[in-house]
Amino acid sequence: MYRLLSAVTARAATTGGCAWGCGRRAVHQRAGLPPLGPGWVGGLGLGLGLALGVKLAGGLRGASPAPPAAAPDPEAPPQAELLQAQEQPLAPWSPQTLAPPHARHFARAIDSSRDLLHRIKDEVGAPGIVVGVSVDGKEVWSEGLGYADVENRVPCKPETVMRIASISKSLTMVAIAKLWEAGKLDLDIPVQHYVPEFPEKEYEGEKVSVTTRLLISHLSGIRHYEKDMKKVKEEKAYKALKMMKGMMESDQEKELKEKGGKSNEKNDFAKAKIEQDNETKGRNSKPCKKKNDFEQGELYLKEKFENSIESLRLFKNDPLFFKPGSQFLYSTFGYTLLAAIVERASGYKYLDYMQKIFHDLDMLTTVQEENEPVIYNRARFYVYNKKKRLVNTPYVDNSYKWAGGGFLSTVGDLLKFGNAMLYGYQVGLFKNSNENLLPGYLKPETMLMIWTPVPNTEMSWDKEGKYAMAWGVVEKKQTYGSCRKQRHYASHTGGAVGASSVLLVLPEELDAEALNNKVPPRGIVVSIICNMQSVGLNSTALKIALEFDKDRSDVP
Repeated sequence: MYRLLSAVTARAATTGGCAWGCGRRAVHQRAGLPPLGPGWVGGLGLGLGLALGVKLAGGLRGASPAPPAAAPDPEAPPQAELLQAQEQPLAPWSPQTLAPPHARHFARAIDSSRDLLHRIKDEVGAPGIVVGVSVDGKEVWSEGLGYADVENRVPCKPETVMRIASISKSLTMVAIAKLWEAGKLDLDIPVQHYVPEFPEKEYEGEKVSVTTRLLISHLSGIRHYEKDMKKVKEEKAYKALKMMKGMMESDQEKELKEKGGKSNEKNDFAKAKIEQDNETKGRNSKPCKKKNDFEQGELYLKEKFENSIESLRLFKNDPLFFKPGSQFLYSTFGYTLLAAIVERASGYKYLDYMQKIFHDLDMLTTVQEENEPVIYNRARFYVYNKKKRLVNTPYVDNSYKWAGGGFLSTVGDLLKFGNAMLYGYQVGLFKNSNENLLPGYLKPETMLMIWTPVPNTEMSWDKEGKYAMAWGVVEKKQTYGSCRKQRHYASHTGGAVGASSVLLVLPEELDAEALNNKVPPRGIVVSIICNMQSVGLNSTALKIALEFDKDRSDVP
């Protein structure tokens, strides 16, 4: 068929299109129209020949017609022409697409990572997913799989804009850090100094203080979406008991190994059976099971709030669930209060201040989510209903939580953000060897503070880590020789109505030689966004980062 296509096109172009022109002239005359001039025939033949070629190519692909700008090359072999024709309906970045020169060094990592993405996409049934990867500050891979808009068959591409959910917290942290560096914000005084509209709090009859620092690391005691304090406390107590039991069992096993003793297999089996039964009883006897976030009504608010101060009325009069500083309780509402603090400390509206930061970071596609504006390349968001059918998510207004989960972005912008943070984290190490380096957007000591794990916190998406300041951080660790080596990395995940996300930064393990010959940022940054909720992406992002890290040694 493609041989025929090439032949027809070439014939029409070289012969002046007589077959096409004469036939068209006859039809023209039968319709009673004035005769056509001789010069018209050749032009028409060439135009129709090319048009037929494009039309046939589009029909064979089963997709929309190709742009008429470029005619097929008559001298191209049919196989190459077929490949060219098939490229058009694929994802914007396909294996045949021209990649950046530095991306060729990571072909193996890209193939392996693409397979990982296909796996997670297929497992959860996500309509679309987009990934971006940078190595040492350079974007080496970005690709979209599936659909940004299922109804209109719009494929995902690197420019697709999606909800980034709680990665918004890491963006808000930059605003707080800039104000802190400028001396405009004290992290350790009561929040009422900046926002008197937030009432002073008591816990069990004792007056307590909520500070900016405690809010950042979710240690303030302010609730999340679950309003039932009893359920939250029971869930926390159950998790603590389970963790303690696991630690005791681990210690017993370690002690047994050190003594070199061996238990009787029958006794071990009996013990395991008893423990399993006890655990099952404990699970079934849990008094109350806390709802997950997507079962909470406040997640689906449709009310538009004019500013952060107005949003405080949702939770400001609720009691604290824990004494500030004593326990970790993840709270998006805590970041709504942080947005109000940013407004008062900066003298700007929160969104105006954030847009200035986005401009400085060159994050030109990152905006607050609003329904009215036309936002190009914005995806639609999906969920499966009770019948396991894919449906559109309900309309939500995220104006009450822009600071904690209300921004839209692309993988490219998130890579820029991750690299800006990595640069600031590392530039202090390189200053002695390279005095010409520009300063980071945040100072090295600020980034060190932000990426230092905070005691009494949890990192729900990786149990090996702790929450720091608007980032989860896993520290470098290796317990046994020639065994698993835990890499140091920082990340934040996000979950919103119809969306999941992750931004992960894997710094290079620098040595003295690297400091002399290289410049920051040094490391891998991975961003993934998806238009389906409840998709865990952190482990996939970490695997992808490690795949690219393997290939770095081969890069000149």
